[in-house]
Amino acid sequence: MAVPKKKTSKAKSRSRRASAWRLDAPARSTCSRCGAVKLPHRVCGNCGFYKGRQALDVD
Repeated sequence: MAVPKKKTSKAKSRSRRASAWRLDAPARSTCSRCGAVKLPHRVCGNCGFYKGRQALDVD
């Protein structure tokens, strides 16, 4: 059975755990119709289109 040769320091293990909690900015894409910035796989809030068809009536 594999056994660690030396004890892992508290700082090393804590920094490894902390990297999993890092927050990243959400992904962004542009609307193919109006060019507005939107979340991927969502209806465009500016024009109401999704995948080339009208999904919402936006006034």
